Amino acid sequence: MQTLLPEGWPRPKGYANGVAAEGRVVFVAGQIGWDETGAFPDPSFVGQFRKTLENTLAVLACAGAGPEHVARMTWYITDKPAYLKNLREIGAVWRELMGPNYPAMAVVVVAGLIEDQAVVEIETTAVLPR
Repeated sequence: MQTLLPEGWPRPKGYANGVAAEGRVVFVAGQIGWDETGAFPDPSFVGQFRKTLENTLAVLACAGAGPEHVARMTWYITDKPAYLKNLREIGAVWRELMGPNYPAMAVVVVAGLIEDQAVVEIETTAVLPR
């Protein structure tokens, strides 16, 4: 994958402006912070974020993919103040689970998610090399 950074633009923190990739594309449906029983083991924003990433990585693993193959993510969050308040912890969880991989990303604030207890949902596109 190639990270796209137009000349003269500052390097973004925690994401890429764009990514060019070639290979097998894997689409991961929106994942939320519940476990395999449908329970939310940690209702906090950071706890749900961690579980959401873990769930995303579990789906990717089914295709032989890992964090290094993630090209794009869209995050849907219900609580912007909680997101902003926890940026340091979110970053620590990201580095622990995703490493130094920073895909093209968008974060969208929404009024709610289908599962009432969910505060974050992330959909992902990954590209495995041929």
